[in-house]
Amino acid sequence: MADPLGLIGGAGRVQPNPSQGPLQGPGVRPGAGQAGGGPSFKDALLKNIEQANKLQQEAATAAEDVTNGRRSDVESVLLATAKADNAFRVLLAVKNKVMAAYDEIKQVRV
Repeated sequence: MADPLGLIGGAGRVQPNPSQGPLQGPGVRPGAGQAGGGPSFKDALLKNIEQANKLQQEAATAAEDVTNGRRSDVESVLLATAKADNAFRVLLAVKNKVMAAYDEIKQVRV
């Protein structure tokens, strides 16, 4: 198992120092909580919310185009609507999992 903080073996042991504040010390790097330097959960979630919003707007525009006669292919409208619905359902499932995790964390006694 890799040691991302360098704490195994005592070489980079974090010593509490009140002047540095919480979670700071010689072995703690800023942003060390992120695995592999990838995007944060917040950034990934915001990106997916924007993408789901874009899909819903495209589906609404496609439906308006069919009703106004500017488009005749109903299949593409159904496909756009299904994509938007799936994206919304995935975001709703993620929200439910996050809320369940938050509720579980609230129950932890310290």
